Amino acid sequence: MTGLQGKHAVVTGAGGGIGAAIVAELARLGASLTLVGRTAASLERVCGNLVREEPGARVGWAVADVTDSATVAAAFDQARARFGGIDILVCCAGQAVSEAFHRTTAEHWGDTLRVNLDGAFHCIQAALPDMRGRGWGRIVNVASTAGLKGYAYVAAYCASKHGLIGLTRALALELAAKGVTVNAVCPGYTDTAVVREAVANIRAKTGRSEQEALAELTAANPQGRLVAPNEVASAVAWLCGPNSASINGQSIVVAGGEVM
Repeated sequence: MTGLQGKHAVVTGAGGGIGAAIVAELARLGASLTLVGRTAASLERVCGNLVREEPGARVGWAVADVTDSATVAAAFDQARARFGGIDILVCCAGQAVSEAFHRTTAEHWGDTLRVNLDGAFHCIQAALPDMRGRGWGRIVNVASTAGLKGYAYVAAYCASKHGLIGLTRALALELAAKGVTVNAVCPGYTDTAVVREAVANIRAKTGRSEQEALAELTAANPQGRLVAPNEVASAVAWLCGPNSASINGQSIVVAGGEVM
């Protein structure tokens, strides 16, 4: 894969899980990186790991709540001050809470959409002027298989991820002639802390063993396993590269054949 030297990438939700795997892969390919998240300590930890693994890596971080356009704008200004204009944006910040629809509160519904959909809106608006000005850019939204199909007990999450894919497709058309591509990556259940919490919740509510709870989550994946975060990161990195210019408006599924 052609490297990303000279490109400045901003990754949200970068303090752990899939986001941390993405920044590690983009750093390996030579991009300058600004990590964005809500917790300074987790961002510092990921940056420290990157520097140890990739000596000479150009990395920095900025705290922001993606649901707040003002803090997003401030964080992106910090990013520009450090590494210049933004060439690549990966929107990975997200949240998922399991609840039956009839118990879903308006607060739960609103919080989920604000993080998973409004957050991408704010971040894309903050980064896009740089890309349009340069006539080159890559936007990758980390969605989910839940954006392409339904799952029970996560109606708000499914709705937000369907919305994110809709946003991806609309922007891909709008920006196609501007040198900017917009794509989504849709992981299935991935081996992250969020999924481990889901396993714990299943055990607590049903009395099942950890193995039984995990089997429930992996049953939809024909490979019968959780997706590894680095597998998602590799797909994202490919979409960010110069050789993916014709890939636009796509939802790349990383789920072992769950969605075809």
